[in-house]
Amino acid sequence: MKQAKTAAVAMPKKKIRPLRAFARDWQLWVMILPAIVYIAIFCYGPMYGLQLAFRDYDFSKGITGGDWAGFKYFIQYFESPMFWPTIRNTFTIAFFSLICGFPIPIILALAINSIKNQAWKRTVQTVVYLPYFISTVVLVAMLQILLSPSTGLFARLIVATGIIPADANLLGDPWAFVPVYVVSGIWQSAGWNSIIFIAALAGVDGQLYDACKVDGANRWQQMWHVELPAILPTIIILLIMNMGGILNVGFEKTFLMQNALNKGVSEVITTYVYNVGLKSTQFSFGSAVGLFNTIVNFTFLVLANQISKRAANISLM
Repeated sequence: MKQAKTAAVAMPKKKIRPLRAFARDWQLWVMILPAIVYIAIFCYGPMYGLQLAFRDYDFSKGITGGDWAGFKYFIQYFESPMFWPTIRNTFTIAFFSLICGFPIPIILALAINSIKNQAWKRTVQTVVYLPYFISTVVLVAMLQILLSPSTGLFARLIVATGIIPADANLLGDPWAFVPVYVVSGIWQSAGWNSIIFIAALAGVDGQLYDACKVDGANRWQQMWHVELPAILPTIIILLIMNMGGILNVGFEKTFLMQNALNKGVSEVITTYVYNVGLKSTQFSFGSAVGLFNTIVNFTFLVLANQISKRAANISLM
C-alpha cells in the first residue's frame, strides 16, 4: 500500500496540450476574439510607427525610408523651452485629477450601497451615471455656457458667494483652468467609475454585517471595518492602473478648453504632440515626445505595481 501511494504521489501530472485546451474551451476563445483583434490592430499595430521617433521622416521614403537619427528628437525635446512647462502642466492636472477624482467614486459607492430603499437606490444610480454619456464636446460647450463671465449661471452664483472676484474669467484665467478641468471631470465620471466598487460591495457576505450589529457597531463602523476592507483589493488594482496613465491627460477636453489666455497652463504633452507633430508636420519629433510620454507612464505603472506588491501583497501579476 505504501509503495502504491508513493508511486501515485510521484507520478507527474499529465500536461494539457495547447490544441486540446483550445478545443475544449473554444467558446471562450471565440468570445474574446473581438477584444484580441481590437488590441492587435489598435494597440500593437501602431507600434510599427514608433521607429519614426528615431528617424528623419521623409514623405517620399515612407516610415522606414528616412535616415537614422538615434535620440536626436528626444534630446531636442529635453532641450526645448516647452519641456518643463508641458511636464509641469501635465503632472499638475494628472495629480489633482487623481487625488481629487479617485476617492470620490469610492465614497459615492459606499453612500449608494447604504441606501436601503431599492427604488430610490436605482434612481440615484441612474442620475449619477448619466453625465458619463455626455460627449466631451458637449461637456465643454456646457462649461462655456455656464461659466461665461457675462451670462454664465454658475459663474454668477460663484461670484455672488464671494469665492472669486467679480471680474474673474473661469474660462480664461490660468488659475481657474485646473479646478474647472478637475471638477467637471469628477462630475462626469464619478458615477460611472463607482460601478465597479458597487459591484465589489455587492459581494460582501451579509453575515459580516450581522456580526458587526451583534457587536454593537454603528453604520460608520460597519463601513470602516467591513466594506472598506472588502473593496481594498479593487481600490489598489484600480489605483495601479490609474498610475499607469498618469500622463495621459485627456487630449480632447484639454484641447477644447484651451485658449490664448490659459495656454500657459493648458499646454500638456498630448496637445503639444498635436500642435508640433501634426499641425507643424514634425512627425518624428511628435513621435519622440509621444514615446517619452508612454515610457514615463509605463515606469509609473511598474513602480506602483511593485510598491503595492511589497506593501499589501496585491498586484496586477
